[in-house]
Amino acid sequence: MTPTEDRQFPAALAAAMAVRFDCAGGDGVDFEPFAAFLSADDATDWFRAWTGNGEVNGDGFRVFGQDGTGGYVAFWLIRPGRALVEQPVVFLGSEGETGVVACSLGAFLWLLAGGFGPWEAATSYEPGWVPHSHRELTAVAEQFAPDHRAPAAAVIEQATREFPDFDDTIMEFCR
Repeated sequence: MTPTEDRQFPAALAAAMAVRFDCAGGDGVDFEPFAAFLSADDATDWFRAWTGNGEVNGDGFRVFGQDGTGGYVAFWLIRPGRALVEQPVVFLGSEGETGVVACSLGAFLWLLAGGFGPWEAATSYEPGWVPHSHRELTAVAEQFAPDHRAPAAAVIEQATREFPDFDDTIMEFCR
């Protein structure tokens, strides 16, 4: 991945982001997808503000959504030479929360299908919250990522196991 690559969503992500999330009205998922990735300049502005470090850039991320508090969801471009859809999906919250929520786009689709949004996958602040599978997102996951089928809890556990040092890595950029 290079910083100048196309900022349009891959078809699978576009299909998932076209599905309506309704936090207050029923599904309980606090996620607001964007229509396209943030521009390189906007991603840099965000990452500098998030870290308090004016020397970093946002080239390592493709931001595609946020939660209601302004925490961002992005592909983390950590796997050199691999396609965007093979990069992990991460959450960087407005209050400093961090987490790798899925190891790839395919896994992320199954996370969403299982009723989890990025915030819900990265945090445990709502102990009484119960995920509800999402029929439309399940159809998207079945269409675009049938070989990644897994329960949301398994998606989260695999991502956490594969990238145990994500928080430490991100905190190294903070000032």
